[in-house]
This record gives sequence, C-alpha cells and structure tokens, in this order.
Amino acid sequence: MGKFDGVLLYTDYDDTLYNQHLTVSEENHRAIRYFMQEGGRFSIATGRAKRTFAPQIEKEHLEFNAPVVVSNGAGIYDFQAGRYVKESQLPHKAREHMGQLCAQYPDLSFEAYHGEEIYVYNPNVVTLKHLNRVGVPYQECGMDQMPTPWTKVIVEQDHPMLVQAQDYLLSHWGEDYEVIFSNPYLLEVTAKGANKGTMVAYVAKLLGIKPENVYCMGDNQNDIPMLEVSAIPFAPANCAQPVKDWGARLVGHTDDHAVAQVIEILDGIYK
Repeated sequence: MGKFDGVLLYTDYDDTLYNQHLTVSEENHRAIRYFMQEGGRFSIATGRAKRTFAPQIEKEHLEFNAPVVVSNGAGIYDFQAGRYVKESQLPHKAREHMGQLCAQYPDLSFEAYHGEEIYVYNPNVVTLKHLNRVGVPYQECGMDQMPTPWTKVIVEQDHPMLVQAQDYLLSHWGEDYEVIFSNPYLLEVTAKGANKGTMVAYVAKLLGIKPENVYCMGDNQNDIPMLEVSAIPFAPANCAQPVKDWGARLVGHTDDHAVAQVIEILDGIYK
C-alpha cells in the first residue's frame, strides 16, 4: 500500500512535461517514479498522435503506468498492451468540410491523420517546423488523394487566421467537431466529444479512480477540458493566457520541473 493508491495524475507533454529545452528533466523523472512507487497511476495526455509520441518514450525514457491519451483526445493507447483502448474518427464529411474551409482561407495548411499515416495539404513554415519537431515521415498530397477516415486534423497558419478558421468551423459544423488550440499556430480538430477531458475521465472510470482523486496539468487551450475534470487543475507558470484566465492553479515554469512541483503538492495532500 502506498500513499498514492487510488490517485491518477495526467500531464500534458509538450511545454509541460517536455520542457522548452526539448527534454524531460531528471527532477521530473525522479518525482514520477516516486509517485508510481507509492501506488499512483501516472500518464500523459498529448496532442501528439500515437505515431509521433511513440519515439519520445525511448528518447526520453518515459515511464507511466496508465494508458496514454493521444491525438488531443481522439484516442487512448495502452503502450504496455500495444493496443487502442478507445479511438474516435472524424465524420465522413470532414474532407469536404476542410475543402470548404481552405477555399475560404487559401493560405491554410493542414495535417490529416489516417491510422498511422500523416497526410499534408499545402504545407507552410508552421507545418514544416511542426513535422520537423515530431520527426516522423509524412506524405504531401491533394485533399482528394488523402484516404479517410481521419482521427484528427491540425490546421496551421498564423494565429489571427487560425482564429478565423476556428470561428468558421464552429459556426458551420460546431455540432460535429472539437476545434481548439494546442498552441497559437496549431488548431486541432477532433470529433465532437473527443477531447482530453472526456478521455481522462474514461480512463479514471476504467481504473476505478474516484473523480476527487483525479489530477491533471496542462499549458494550453486544448488542456482545459481535462483541467475541468481535475480535482485541482494545475498549470505551469508559462502556460497560455486562456489557461490563466480560466483559473488554473499555477506552479513553477516548465523549465523548473513543474510536474515534480505538482507531485510535491500531492505529497502534502496524501499522507
């Protein structure tokens, strides 16, 4: 029996656990190991797809003992079992809707995720920077050449245009999609109801974790749905303004081992 038996902790990956030096600190590793050794269930809820997150497990020697929420809530993947626990797909009209969006805003680029494959339409500087960061192969092609169904789409451009794109998608098909920023230049589109919050809650129920013992940490707008299901919603000090405005409890900067600071707070709560 450990002090964290029956406690579940999820953290966002990029700019939360994975710091701005593009690494996971030893201080965070040590704290996570302690949390799990004391009976806690720990995992990650990331905007990255399973394919783009998997290389990070080996690169950063990541340890977790609960399924990973991937693709901004489009899926839950159990890396220990090597299978999806849950997966959603965009509506069959998603390609048609993206065509209408891009006709309205021709400078937009997007990445469409089909199974383990990534297809790219009209790549721009943001697209290439993002794909370079995740470091996996992709195929550039026209929309009509992209196989469906898609698990998610990432729309890319400068922030003002993405705000317009978000408004367009929500005003036309808001009943079909979650449309939310993972950073100012990446607008994530998943099926309605497929977000980090619903998936964290699903895992908690699966593991028999009570809602009052679920904790989440994130830095951007796409993390707010899981902060809403967190007993204490945590965020690093360098989080996006919408997270601050929403009212998350701020800890230190990502580069100052913010996840370890959250575990230290939990260590004071659970005796």
